[in-house]
Amino acid sequence: MPATARRTDGVTSPALAPPPPGLPAAPRVDLVLLGVAVASVSFSAPLIAATAAPALAIAFWRNAMAVGVLSPVVLLKHRAALRGIGRRPLLLAVAAGALLALHFGLWLPSLRMTSVASSTALCTTTPIWTTILLRMRGHRPPRMVWAGTLLAVVGVVILTGVDMTLSPRALAGDALALGGGIAAAGYVLLGAEVRRTVSTTAYTYVCYSTTALILLVTCLVAGADLGGYSATTWLQLAALTAAAQLLGHSLLNRVVSTLGPSVTSTAILLETPGAALIAALWLGQQPPTAAYPALAVILAGLALVVRASRSA
Repeated sequence: MPATARRTDGVTSPALAPPPPGLPAAPRVDLVLLGVAVASVSFSAPLIAATAAPALAIAFWRNAMAVGVLSPVVLLKHRAALRGIGRRPLLLAVAAGALLALHFGLWLPSLRMTSVASSTALCTTTPIWTTILLRMRGHRPPRMVWAGTLLAVVGVVILTGVDMTLSPRALAGDALALGGGIAAAGYVLLGAEVRRTVSTTAYTYVCYSTTALILLVTCLVAGADLGGYSATTWLQLAALTAAAQLLGHSLLNRVVSTLGPSVTSTAILLETPGAALIAALWLGQQPPTAAYPALAVILAGLALVVRASRSA
């Protein structure tokens, strides 16, 4: 007879079968979701490049539109989860939203001040800062995590070339991109902490709302035009919201609680070759020769981080 487990109501039911060797079922599913998230955020750079709107306005609208889509879902189905957020998780979610606003507010303008290669390479140093911040919090990441993180960043450098110049404007753009990468590390770490006790939908709603509000104030202060766009631009903003924000960032928020901040932040490095391949298929831009070996190097680094995280 199959083994049975007694429930609290006194009724017996078949016991769950032991999980297969390797990754448990949930993290294995989360690895698939992580792949979907990375593919979705890879649409970000091509869409931003094609959108005729100020950088800060693009950052605001992608978050504001996401909040607009989530609002009826939260109000109808997740009000209890939203009301049940404790004071500490709520403050951390707001802080994560502020860091996400800082990430967008620094990185998007940098794309128009320095080369895309330099901006991308510096902004995607996120896993290095994530690992350093974890170490400062008392965690001791295995050496393989450090090795995999550095290897993945090397893959991005191979792809982008990091063509930094000495012009004041380019150096300022490089500094903004580096700041965007550091802010993203804090966003990932805070999200991992909040997601320990808060649902994905509730956390995402608070986070995106905070981000949109901060970016709205920033746009008003900076004088960035928030309207008067063509129909094509609005469609591009909607596509950016659906792909990069609702599907990409929201799935990252979903998996960070199980896969951990090191794996999640390292996987985001795949956005760079992913964007290059999407630009080749969609915009007809030939990917650089280094795209495929760089992708292999990044995947090798990610594999090391995943293996080290599973062992830990």
